[in-house]
Amino acid sequence: MLTSQRRALIAARLASDGQIVAGELAQELDLSEDTIRRDLRDMAAAGLLKRVHGGALPVAPPLPDLETRQTMSTDVKKRLGRKAADLVRAGQLIFIDGGTTNAELVRALPREMELTIATHSPAVAALLEKHRAEVILIGGRLYKHSMVSTGAAALAAIGGLRPDIFFLGATAIHPAHGLSTGDYEEAAIKRAIAAQSAETVALLTEEKFGAVSPHHITGIKDMAALIISAGMAPETSAPYRQKAARIIEA
Repeated sequence: MLTSQRRALIAARLASDGQIVAGELAQELDLSEDTIRRDLRDMAAAGLLKRVHGGALPVAPPLPDLETRQTMSTDVKKRLGRKAADLVRAGQLIFIDGGTTNAELVRALPREMELTIATHSPAVAALLEKHRAEVILIGGRLYKHSMVSTGAAALAAIGGLRPDIFFLGATAIHPAHGLSTGDYEEAAIKRAIAAQSAETVALLTEEKFGAVSPHHITGIKDMAALIISAGMAPETSAPYRQKAARIIEA
């Protein structure tokens, strides 16, 4: 098999299966594992996939800036936000991550509901101006791409909270590698909030499925629920239904 044919096959398998296991593919094609690993290395250098131990995963698409994200999939995000708001009960302490989908959750919350909302996103906090909810804004070093606080000060403040629900934002989700994001410090903050929370729930638009961003947040089995679009292709959502405690369609 020519090099170009092997690499076309690898790209097709990533699209259909969501991962490549080097040893298994080498055995299937009757080639040395070194040959497959060399293909994966060269394709990773070209930005066509992400190498991991034993194989490769799809590359998560570059995350647009916040202003651009605010105009993307707005109807889907509103549906996800409304469904997430249905999980919130009066008297709870909830933690809302940054991001445009979680902003729709805030907009869907009843303004008169009495609860406490913690967030490390100034943008999320600003949306709560006219809500009765008590708001705890976590400070720290501002990661401008996502408009959230990170760093030691944020971690210290998070350590004093015990949220009932953490509404997590992620840039990618993969059946084997869980939820991930693009920034090292932001991922650490998300893990810390999840560790303090009774339940963690993620609101996820379809383009995030089957991909892996550089920094791991948590596994799918650690999630209380995934809120996904009701219009998602069955073959896309099927691997997650086998692993997640609860799938909620919006």
